[in-house]
Amino acid sequence: MFEKILYAIDFSEHSQKMLECLCEIPGAKEVILLHVIDSKTLGYWEYKEIDNIKVREAELLINEKKKDLESLGLKVDVKVAIGIPSKEILRMADEECVSLIVMGAKGMSLIKGLLLGSVSSEVMRYCKTNLLIMRYRVIENIDGELYEKFCERTFSRVLYSIDERTRAEAMADLVKMMPKADEAILAYIVDRGETGAEIESLVTSGKNKLDAIKEMLDNIIPVIDCHVHIGEPAKEISRVAEEEDVSLILIDSRPYDNGEGRTGTVVDNIVRYAKRPVMMIKFL
Repeated sequence: MFEKILYAIDFSEHSQKMLECLCEIPGAKEVILLHVIDSKTLGYWEYKEIDNIKVREAELLINEKKKDLESLGLKVDVKVAIGIPSKEILRMADEECVSLIVMGAKGMSLIKGLLLGSVSSEVMRYCKTNLLIMRYRVIENIDGELYEKFCERTFSRVLYSIDERTRAEAMADLVKMMPKADEAILAYIVDRGETGAEIESLVTSGKNKLDAIKEMLDNIIPVIDCHVHIGEPAKEISRVAEEEDVSLILIDSRPYDNGEGRTGTVVDNIVRYAKRPVMMIKFL
């Protein structure tokens, strides 16, 4: 399903550590490594000399990473572009018809709170293909940041985010098409309701939907737990993900698409504030 992958690398320690995750994506055969030199950071004379300096430096670095991935059995192509990073990533994804964009969250440390970086945020909102935001557990110590690997066996324990927009049949079909998870957790979040009776009705509806999905997935993947919670979706999904120690949060963003390729606020916030890797499905 994810044979052709676009990975945007900025040569930071964080993004280079993410390279370790690419070979662990089931079905991965081809990787496009893209480095974008941000044109907004260049002065006039620096821009005039760009071909001779920054592009060559980037090409040397990116070709080193190409060799590393090729040694793992992946077909690798490299690209160096000049422009606005998010726009160049989106353009390259469209031109190359990739099935998955992989990016690091590029957030702050856990002490300051993990947030999604501006480039990743823009790509998330406007991309037309599937997106995987990888994260490392970041631990701050006196000497600086230490990274604990999260991406090992990304599909080992998957949390599927579900709400009233999700059709049970569509979610079951999606799960069947995805790389098979060792364990699945279903979470339904109720985020509206003006009266106790209305909220209770929505909770019951959520439980029924989860039961239907679980039944459809019987003998396909082991659904080990189902959650129905009331509250703000991003906070509740993130909380469940931490409590269940999941390896990946998966969101079917298609019901939230506004018709112009943009995701809705619910999906944006889940991807932005989760502390675990998040995969956003836009097409199958």
